Amino acid sequence: MKRGGLKIAIAVILILLAAVLSIKPLQSQLNLGLDLRGGAEVVLQAIPEDGTTVTTEDMEQLKEIMRKRVDAIGVSEPVIQLEGNDRIIIELAGVEDPDQAIEALGQTAKLEFRDSAGTLLLSGSDLKNAQGVSDNKGGGLISLEFTSEGAKKFGDATLRLVGQPIIIYLDGEVLINANVKEPILDGKAQIEGTYTLEEAILQAAILRGGALPIDVEVMAKRTVGPSLGSDSLQKSLYAGIIGMILLLIFIIAYYRLPGVIAAFSLIAYTVALFLIIAAVGVVLTLPGIAGFVLSIGMAVDANIIIYERVREELNNGKSLRAAISAGFKRATWTIVDSDVTTLLAAAVLFKFGTGSIQGFAVTLSIGIVLSMLTALVLTRYLLFWSADVSAFKKHIGLYVTGGAKNA
Repeated sequence: MKRGGLKIAIAVILILLAAVLSIKPLQSQLNLGLDLRGGAEVVLQAIPEDGTTVTTEDMEQLKEIMRKRVDAIGVSEPVIQLEGNDRIIIELAGVEDPDQAIEALGQTAKLEFRDSAGTLLLSGSDLKNAQGVSDNKGGGLISLEFTSEGAKKFGDATLRLVGQPIIIYLDGEVLINANVKEPILDGKAQIEGTYTLEEAILQAAILRGGALPIDVEVMAKRTVGPSLGSDSLQKSLYAGIIGMILLLIFIIAYYRLPGVIAAFSLIAYTVALFLIIAAVGVVLTLPGIAGFVLSIGMAVDANIIIYERVREELNNGKSLRAAISAGFKRATWTIVDSDVTTLLAAAVLFKFGTGSIQGFAVTLSIGIVLSMLTALVLTRYLLFWSADVSAFKKHIGLYVTGGAKNA
């Protein structure tokens, strides 16, 4: 008995060590959201013109334009979503300069090209593309490309305005004031100035947004510092590790050697869940972590259901392999029914929720599907494999209240 207890203690230590060492390195592989990484959040409100209403098509087009602007700024994995019928929420995780990003997104009025007399020459819809590129002198310049119709308008304007400025307005304010050096008839132009490369990229992003289908205004904006996000992540990680350790200790102490198998399955489940979330590119937020923890709880519940059913079969006098087979048969539909019900609830949250609620639903759904696989496949395989191990047979009496046959 003492040697058996020593083996169990060694198994506990090794499993706990594996749990701690496996979770920490995976942190760098995760795509962290605003509340964990720091960054900026902007809420835009659509403003319809008099006598009109905001349509779904307007909001979808506005969302796409905002996405182009965010992509041009260089923010990876932004969260851009509609809220209600007339608002857009934009989350920019990990931006180095939140104020600059907010300024770029806040430039939300219609784009216009005018001459010095104020005559309208082109609108944002005539602009096909804009890029900030290096001028090979350590600075930057803005490269413009117009649509076929815009190229004709721009060519006519430059023929007439050689030596004069073409002024680009955004929201009625001057964005760029550039002199025409020569006629440009091919629909491609470059704007030179005292830009840094970063400034040129930012200005090009604003230009590339084009004309918006409707006017919008910035309703709210906030920034989350990297230190605050990092602190939230570290606390969540430590809480998860401590909870996992306590959970594994309880399972092994209560179920003994079968508990070691359960602990191994749960560690494999946790690592696999981290890897899947990282591979799929799910943006992990604090609510997402809550979904992650909840799915771990459901994985534990599945293992407990299986072990209790196997224990009941052993107490009824069945052999170990027969008890495992019968226990899984009884537990399978209970686990599937519970998990499918939770999946339906998660689907509803994803369909009708926004932002962090959807993140919670996604991580919960991935976790539930994976928990079913680990409980019904991995744990089943390990239990049948262990049924042929003499040490497992020898100590199975610690797991049941009655005797059990070894065959």
